[in-house]
Amino acid sequence: MPAPVITATSLTKKYKEFAAVDGISFEVAPGESFGLLGPNGAGKSTTMRMVGAVSTRTSGDLRILGFDPNEHGPEIRSQLGVVPQADNLDTE
Repeated sequence: MPAPVITATSLTKKYKEFAAVDGISFEVAPGESFGLLGPNGAGKSTTMRMVGAVSTRTSGDLRILGFDPNEHGPEIRSQLGVVPQADNLDTE
């Protein structure tokens, strides 16, 4: 079986004392469709910012394509495609 594209183990992101993401773990295999669901404030966007190597994690382990996004952000971002919910392109 091929290595997972994303591996999160006890992934946590805190803002001061507030835990926006509190110890989640999951894997995404190559070719797999994966949904991250939850109510407003559940940490979905924060998790995706960590997966996209835009925000650093507080603790736990995260690997994207085998790389640690805290150390290899540019390499990871060069391999990812992100489609935002709202159009955020410049009008020019």
